[in-house]
Parts: sequence; structure tokens; C-alpha cells
Amino acid sequence: MKTGIHPDYRPVVFQDANTGTAFLSRSTARSERTVEWEDGRSYPLVVVDVTSASHPFWTGADRIVDTEGRVEKFERRYGRRVRRGSREG
Repeated sequence: MKTGIHPDYRPVVFQDANTGTAFLSRSTARSERTVEWEDGRSYPLVVVDVTSASHPFWTGADRIVDTEGRVEKFERRYGRRVRRGSREG
């Protein structure tokens, strides 16, 4: 790898904005905020909207998807559209 052109890849703490759950990982994400981690060291803190701690799929609170397909729902709402330049034949 060329030196001086890649961002710094370092330990970073990610915190879920909804649940407050935090985890230590490595990233190139930059942040001015820092947090003291369990090991006593200070790491950059990146607050994110969704993590596995709050995402419905991972928490088991996944909503039930109705049996109607997305295409059918779109066509019902907006009508069937004909593409310009499409070949029918």
C-alpha cells in the first residue's frame, strides 16, 4: 500500500443512539467526541442511529410483512405505468 493516502484505521467506539448500547470496533470514521472504554483507554465515539441492538430484524421485533407484494401495492396506488421506448411484442 502507498503510504500517506489511506485514512487512519483505528479502534473506535460505536454507540446506538436509541438504546445506548456501545461496542468497540475498528474503523476509519472520524469523530471529535471521545469516551473512556472498559479497558480505561479513551477512544473516538461515533453515535449511530441503528445497530444490531435496535434494528427490528436483530431484536426479534421484526414487523409482519403483509402478503401483498410491493409491485402490486405500487400499481394499486399509482396505477400501472408504461415505460417509454419499451418494445412490446
